[in-house]
Amino acid sequence: MKELTVRTTRLRVYFALITVGTTLPALPPVAAADTQEVQQESAGYIEVEAENFFNQSNTDKRSWRLTTPEETPKASADGDPNHAAGASGKAYLEVLPDTRRNHGHKLIHGENFTEKPGEMAVLEYRVNFQTPGRYYVWARGYSTGGEDNGIHVGLDGKWPESGKRMQWCVGKNRWHWESRQRTAKQHCGVPHQIYLEIDKPGAHTVQFSMREDGFEFDKWLLTTDRDFKPKGYEAAYKATSKKAATKPKSPLPPLVLPRQSDGNGEVTVEGEMLPWHRVSVTLDGPYAHERDNKPNPFIDYRMTVYFTRDLQSPDEKQLSYAVPGYFATDGNAGETSAESGTKWRADFRPDMPGKWHYRVEFAQGRQIAMSTTRPDDTNALRALHCLTGKNLTGSFVVLEPTGKQVGFTEMGRLNYVGKRYLQFADTGRPFLKVGADSPETLLAYTDFDGTTAHKKNVPLKTWQPHIQDWRAGDPTWQQGKGKGLIGAMNYLAEQGANSISFIPYNVGGDGNNVWPMIAADDKLHYDCSKLDQWQRVFDHAQTQGVFLHFKLQETENDDQNTGRGGKTGEVVAALDGGELGVERKLYFRELIARFGYQLALNWNLGEENTQSPEVQRQMANYLREVDPFDHLIVIHTYPQQQEKVYRPLLGEKSVLTGVSLQNHWNQSHQRTQQWIAESAAAGKIWVACNDEQGPAGMGVPPDPGYKTKAGEVSDGYATDGKSRKYDLHDIRKHTLWGTLMAGGAGVEYYFGYKLPENDLGCEDFRSRQRSWQYGRIARSFFERDDLPLEAMSCRDDLVGNPKHDNSRYCLAKPGEVYLVYLPTGGEAKLDLSEEDGQYEISWFDPRNGGDMATGSVTQIAGGKEVGLGLPPNEPQQDWLAVVRKQK
Repeated sequence: MKELTVRTTRLRVYFALITVGTTLPALPPVAAADTQEVQQESAGYIEVEAENFFNQSNTDKRSWRLTTPEETPKASADGDPNHAAGASGKAYLEVLPDTRRNHGHKLIHGENFTEKPGEMAVLEYRVNFQTPGRYYVWARGYSTGGEDNGIHVGLDGKWPESGKRMQWCVGKNRWHWESRQRTAKQHCGVPHQIYLEIDKPGAHTVQFSMREDGFEFDKWLLTTDRDFKPKGYEAAYKATSKKAATKPKSPLPPLVLPRQSDGNGEVTVEGEMLPWHRVSVTLDGPYAHERDNKPNPFIDYRMTVYFTRDLQSPDEKQLSYAVPGYFATDGNAGETSAESGTKWRADFRPDMPGKWHYRVEFAQGRQIAMSTTRPDDTNALRALHCLTGKNLTGSFVVLEPTGKQVGFTEMGRLNYVGKRYLQFADTGRPFLKVGADSPETLLAYTDFDGTTAHKKNVPLKTWQPHIQDWRAGDPTWQQGKGKGLIGAMNYLAEQGANSISFIPYNVGGDGNNVWPMIAADDKLHYDCSKLDQWQRVFDHAQTQGVFLHFKLQETENDDQNTGRGGKTGEVVAALDGGELGVERKLYFRELIARFGYQLALNWNLGEENTQSPEVQRQMANYLREVDPFDHLIVIHTYPQQQEKVYRPLLGEKSVLTGVSLQNHWNQSHQRTQQWIAESAAAGKIWVACNDEQGPAGMGVPPDPGYKTKAGEVSDGYATDGKSRKYDLHDIRKHTLWGTLMAGGAGVEYYFGYKLPENDLGCEDFRSRQRSWQYGRIARSFFERDDLPLEAMSCRDDLVGNPKHDNSRYCLAKPGEVYLVYLPTGGEAKLDLSEEDGQYEISWFDPRNGGDMATGSVTQIAGGKEVGLGLPPNEPQQDWLAVVRKQK
């Protein structure tokens, strides 16, 4: 049975035959009224929608089928989802059926593949050329799998060599413009080799025919400008070659797409109505496209949702938040890859049960999103007729939790409370982190939309080693994408690691493969589907109790220096040239709007930051103004720059609430102790963490016995290629325990660039499994209920170490409890001359964990310096002595 479907677009009518069952007849020509239409070339340029053909032939085995948001051809062999959301005009053609989607499927010449142009599924377009010459052919296609990535182009019934084997290699699983010809030597194609020669003006027929079934075809263009490169679905001609022989006197007007109507102004509230769970408020508002400029949906619209909770008693503190919103295209872009829509959203995690009220404020104005003040009545609702008269307020009820919460929802948001450690809002317990500082390119993942590699030696990640760690019921997107990185979050949590670090914007940096925008060089338009997919990973990480360390930039793109060895004044990829302007404010606001609702994170002003103290203060203040949840703000810099960078930011009015330390692996204790002490003395104590261990080429070595991709087996040592320097046990002793015994809030492990699974290339966190386990053991001790951790301080002087060297460490609440860590075991003395009473001694094993054990001495008396005796066994190994006053 056949069903006739009519679709109207740009005042043209298209007819598609949708067949129920397995047979796939050819897509018939367009309506008779349209068959005589001739496309017009002008000034050496023409751009045409693929569906605007006037005839299709050779359709007995394969045919071009129309796909729209409402119409997906029924085919017995087509494994692809509907991609109309990202297509120009929301419509495209696909060669169906598609029986060869990857190299594992059988290739059958003359059926699912043909090297002979014009043999199968031929589309014809009438074009009136005014300008003779050589026209370079570009086509916008969508390539999935290892195949579905080739087409042929011809002219006037002929198929010249220059039109054969048009090939797509880059831009997999997304719409991508291409103009390369596959050759025997260059399978991914040679540029400038696909062209048509127009020998005289007048009417000609441009043809495209199948090379591989499953190819998806959105539009095509011809240009005499050899160096022209189209972008987006509206190529909008702009000559790029100063030598173009036929460069038009003025650019052609961009193709006007049929604009969707605005939303209905309704507001919906979705989420699990429990404390600390995500609640999303979505407005069906003005239509926008993520590439729009007038207005730009990211800077010229501003959505804010105000949340308040009813007071349950006069003594309660009023909870109120102003949460920034964001453009969410169709509301499900992570799945659909949509670039446009009418959905605007704000995400929130309510603190506690009760009735919560929301009020949506939506405003339009030039760069209004960058402002931190309320819009005036003139800007508010200007030209937003879809919201006129709509009720943008409402309420929802958050229930008491009925079962055990998961991840951070069990304890609430992490807050800075003026102490050395962040505290969980519900429990008041301090937070200690042990996690991964590497890879900084965590988000350079093949499964994220719009993610490409710009350096040959830094490819994108598949996270394949962690697919095995994905569990049934865990999130994915677009039919199973994301399992590798979701699995990596599971693995870290299972091993006791509770933190990950990453750079969301590294354009021009070491990785040069991560940015939240639609393109590396477009700083004012954001990739909504990519950010949705990031959000799924971050949401899952939080359910696993994994803290999110946002390193907002790296040294190569933080200012007008190129970084190490750079030339002053040479701008690389800095937002606003290193200042706080529209680009950087938008970047901060978009990240806060998208991810600020998460419970456990920090904003790091930059890795190895080289900006001025004035700009650093401006950035931190802007983050504080926009972020309604006051997350931890830190900064990271080179070891040799710490005095220059940190000291100007000290003080009771410091814009920082923490510090991210980089230092040599065996200086962690000294540097952590220094900046905790100096920040406390200046009037505002910082949360200090050791987040990178030098030397840069080594960092934390892989486990002994770990087998690399190249088949090499690690011995557990860091090496410079000439000699062994230190091993993972040294990291445990002086980086991990050295930091915690100084009063530090935790560590993140850096993987040196000379080591396997390094800071740019790591895809297997199993390479450091023993280090994660050592971290879990350390956390298990410091998170004990009977340890007054926040009241303790570094007192190395009590164990004869006034210079805080690495011989022994002491963390104490004098007169109550003393922790004495001995990196090399042996005996130690503790100065109790200022204290009285009796004390008990027990021992903890930092290598194996477990219960407290008894050493050679079990009790000592105060009033003098006393020996602690020997640990229970292996006295040459590292041990922790716990000295408690008897009650």
